[in-house]
Amino acid sequence: MSPPSSRARQDAAPAAGSEAPMSALEDLRIVDFSRFLPGAYASWIAADLGADVIRIEHPRELAKHKAMFGSDEDPNAATRRRARPTYTRNKRSLLINPGHDQARAVLHRLIAEADILIEDYRPGVLAKMGYGYAEMAELNPRLIYCSVSFAGQTGPYASRPGHDPAALALAGALSRLNGLPTPTLPGLQVADVLAGCHATIAMLAALQAREKSGRGQHADIAMSDASMPLLMVTMGRHDDLDALPPPGGAWHPKGGVWECADGGWLCTTDMEPAYWARFCAAIGRPDLVALQHDVAQHPAVEAELKALFRTRSRDDWFALLSAAGTQAMPVLSIAEALADPHNRAREMVRDVPVAGDDRPVVQLGLPFHLSASPPRAPIAAGMPGAESAAILEALGFDEAARFALEDSGAFASEQGAGR
Repeated sequence: MSPPSSRARQDAAPAAGSEAPMSALEDLRIVDFSRFLPGAYASWIAADLGADVIRIEHPRELAKHKAMFGSDEDPNAATRRRARPTYTRNKRSLLINPGHDQARAVLHRLIAEADILIEDYRPGVLAKMGYGYAEMAELNPRLIYCSVSFAGQTGPYASRPGHDPAALALAGALSRLNGLPTPTLPGLQVADVLAGCHATIAMLAALQAREKSGRGQHADIAMSDASMPLLMVTMGRHDDLDALPPPGGAWHPKGGVWECADGGWLCTTDMEPAYWARFCAAIGRPDLVALQHDVAQHPAVEAELKALFRTRSRDDWFALLSAAGTQAMPVLSIAEALADPHNRAREMVRDVPVAGDDRPVVQLGLPFHLSASPPRAPIAAGMPGAESAAILEALGFDEAARFALEDSGAFASEQGAGR
């Protein structure tokens, strides 16, 4: 076994052009144990910003995902690569069983050189495998150890399992999220993305603190905690939350979602008096301006607006209200949103090349822009373990050592252990 390189970060990493501006997080290495969206979202942001993110792909967890989602079942490898989601791109993949005795030496060496570790297991699970915060902080005192879990590392529910809707339920957000009196499962991953955003903030804050202290720390992010800021505005507007009326009650002219003649829908948010006046003038009903705060008249106003919007198509209404400078927007389907020229101009929709396939895959872009530190060019993820050999070589494991790891079952190809 040859000695490890001191910090060989870029072996098999997505290469940036030599003349391109430096990405914001280009000098960071992140070891990513996450299996689900919250942790993977945070490491995706970092990877797009230039960090060298190494995904620890556990064969057992990959099998779980196949069972849950039916992923990676297509026998065509190119099709399976296309199915790898946005949050796996620009990352390297090490296919290894963290719980295997022979794997610990590999992963401890990797973590000893890392800046950040991200994990999303239930509290205590990763520690049982030999990668808990206390042990890893002793191995690497500068390590920022980011734990993303359902309900956090402390509290009565810390050991409970749960996914996105359950986190929203615990936070109190699910009771009002759909705007209806009866709660329903959301159609998008709200708590997952919120937790990923807060994990990103926590990691960057810990990095800044490390600049002063020289030491890392444990960042504890709960999906339930991350969902509770959704309550802030409602809490601020109601003194007695026990008497809070259910959502979806009386309409108020702060806006609405209106069905149009062609079955499309239009959203309006003209709540400021000046915008409400523009809206009323544009639809030919200036008489409604004075009724904005006349609660007794709101049911009649709502009924009239519903009838009015059914007289034209969605796009006709959008053109008319846009010309008047109101806040109307069509309710786009996902397909329409991906094709929308504004979203394309903002680079929120990216055509990402896929190795071994002539067709790019459509993925989302980074949801913010830095004027001097652009994100790296998006490269779709390969199959699990695509970079395993290069990562091990950079860590100092020569060919004989890699073969020994394969034979032990610690380091496996997608088809199974062994060479």
